[in-house]
Amino acid sequence: MLLAIKSWFIPHKTDAEDPLYEFKKCGENRYLEQAIDNFNPDLYHYLCTQSTPEVAEDICQKTWLTIVEKRHYYQSNSTPKAYIFKVARNALIDELRKQSRLVLDENATIQCELTLDNSFSEASSERLYQAVKTLPHTQKEALSLQLEGFSLKQIADITNTNAETVKTRLRYAKQQLKTILGEPQ
Repeated sequence: MLLAIKSWFIPHKTDAEDPLYEFKKCGENRYLEQAIDNFNPDLYHYLCTQSTPEVAEDICQKTWLTIVEKRHYYQSNSTPKAYIFKVARNALIDELRKQSRLVLDENATIQCELTLDNSFSEASSERLYQAVKTLPHTQKEALSLQLEGFSLKQIADITNTNAETVKTRLRYAKQQLKTILGEPQ
């Protein structure tokens, strides 16, 4: 009931195509709220694939605080989602370095559950999850970003690498997953 009454007093909001650009221009919180509503679930999921749920929550908060504090740096030449993920990735790397937990080899692990399509059985999901855990950090990161819907160019921008390197990381990640899961290559 209270929500219905609240909606009477708040003008209907329109969805901005690029809420971060609108937030940069006028600083209205409704654009920041729209960005958080649109991108935070995907951001949290990505961060979970790279760290623990607790670290993912902290990095999400740090990401949004950074976006608020440095809104004047936003350039609308990339998608808002790619920009948010880049800010989050940089914050995650800083946090993992601070905790001395950044490992860029086969020993890197994912410590939170992936949400997988319902077409997989629970056993298949767990098997895939365990296989992804064994991937090197850079391959796991590229694969996670691709699963979030980013293009090769966007992944390259987010990770500060070139597109060919991203292609190679994805190819090796998929080959390794096929080998681990016992599928022919």
